[in-house]
Amino acid sequence: MSAAQVVVLDYGSGNVHSAVRALERAGAQVQLTADRDAVLGCDGLVVPGVGAFSAVVAGLAAVHGPELVDRRLAGSRPVLGICVGHQVMFERSTEPFAAGPLDGLGEWPGTVERLPADVVPHIGWNTVAAAPGSVLFEGVETERFYFVHSYAVQRWLLESHDGRVAHFATPRVSWSEHGARFVAAVENGPLSATQFHPEKSGDAGAQLLRNWVRSL
Repeated sequence: MSAAQVVVLDYGSGNVHSAVRALERAGAQVQLTADRDAVLGCDGLVVPGVGAFSAVVAGLAAVHGPELVDRRLAGSRPVLGICVGHQVMFERSTEPFAAGPLDGLGEWPGTVERLPADVVPHIGWNTVAAAPGSVLFEGVETERFYFVHSYAVQRWLLESHDGRVAHFATPRVSWSEHGARFVAAVENGPLSATQFHPEKSGDAGAQLLRNWVRSL
């Protein structure tokens, strides 16, 4: 069987080459590009993200990222968001921005808010309470993963204002904790995302990426 074709969306986000290498080690054939045909035609699309929510949203908009993600999901084509690429899948963020709360892609209901912890950002290894039946966490349900973030979704809304979530299978939501419980990962039909960095999470992160690549 040929290797899964994976595109890491190239929209100017930093530190994407570690994700490319990790996905290659997971068995995928990987291309770093924003080419429309490649993005829409690949087996799996990865949306990375580091830094400010607003910068990631602006970078995605510049390469028509929201439309491309929508097109893939409408056709049940897999998408994986990582870190801020996870956050932008939600409706909005309260991260400081001149225009006020910033809108995300709105694929899931929810708001990205600052963690109410004594030490922020949350940097380092943390456990994740994997959702029952998780595909991503199969074999690494009790392992630790590497986080770097100050904001997270702390409340999961079971229903969407526009019913979008209902189009997919029942979401599997995994949680972690730093000052408060927060969403560490979501698996929702073709759309999955992790708040942590699997490409920086050693053997556990490598297994999680292998699980995703094998599901394509």
